[in-house]
Amino acid sequence: MNNHRLTTTAFCLISLFTASAAAGPYLDQPPPGREPALFAPGIVSDGLPNRDMAITPDGREIYWSSNLREFGISVILVSRQTEEGWTEPEVAPFSRDPSMVYYEPHVAPDGERFFFVAQKTGHENNDIWVMDREGNGWSKARKMDAPINSKGKEYFPSLTRDGTMYLTREDGEAGTEAIYRSRLVDGKYTEPERLPEQVNSGQSRFNAFVDPDERFIIVPVVGGEDSAGAVDYYVVFRNEADEWSEPVNLGDKINTPGHREWTPYVSPDGEYFFFMSTRTPAKADAPAEGYTKEHLDRVHAGPENGNSDIYWIDASVIRELKPEGF
Repeated sequence: MNNHRLTTTAFCLISLFTASAAAGPYLDQPPPGREPALFAPGIVSDGLPNRDMAITPDGREIYWSSNLREFGISVILVSRQTEEGWTEPEVAPFSRDPSMVYYEPHVAPDGERFFFVAQKTGHENNDIWVMDREGNGWSKARKMDAPINSKGKEYFPSLTRDGTMYLTREDGEAGTEAIYRSRLVDGKYTEPERLPEQVNSGQSRFNAFVDPDERFIIVPVVGGEDSAGAVDYYVVFRNEADEWSEPVNLGDKINTPGHREWTPYVSPDGEYFFFMSTRTPAKADAPAEGYTKEHLDRVHAGPENGNSDIYWIDASVIRELKPEGF
């Protein structure tokens, strides 16, 4: 595992962010290889608790969420690619109401709809909301009707190209959740169906990302048989007969003992796998002269401080796990 330290250069990135004259893809970040790397240290992975990636199909808008005070404050942030460079991250306009918490953004594969999860601050009835593309922005958000939203909790919408929605719902037993699927038929969503045990493995599962072509699903699982500990990411492949493979643990490059791995995402071009993790460096980067208050402040203000960060890796590590027949 590569542990990326926040350097002086990374600290300066935020102040230089809007000065870039030629903005490349992915916030000008060098692409990762087959080892996980922090995504955009000092910009996205900045020391705040960050998770939930979403990118428009043209790659010019990148969204993520930041959750503070145990979700007492939770917003969706955005940076946009312009002719002058990438804009400095800001709270998305639709996500600024202090009476609400916002998280789990998802852009439909055609780029025409934006989904997210929201609820009143201090309440627990999570619902899925949607906006439509209007010019360079989004329409007023509206809460989705039944059967997508119910009297219970709904989380983490993820869509295929034909509009099918995968989502998380409570699973009857307190503290457990499961992955459901709702088909879009004649413009209306059908009653969500609980997916089979290959997808809903372990003790609980949630926040699943589905491939836009429905070839696989990545599921965070609690209590998987070969778990590294805590929550692990698993991939389950699907074939044209709507059969699912057995779940495959994504391995120790991505899953870590005792840490949280909660939100998976694959970029629209299929090239990169983004994932949230709360990993910290294997060895403390202590100064030779010993700890100082200044050093503690610096560690606290940077990534890998125990809060959730966003990592990325070449998505070939997922494709290579596909079994025969899928």
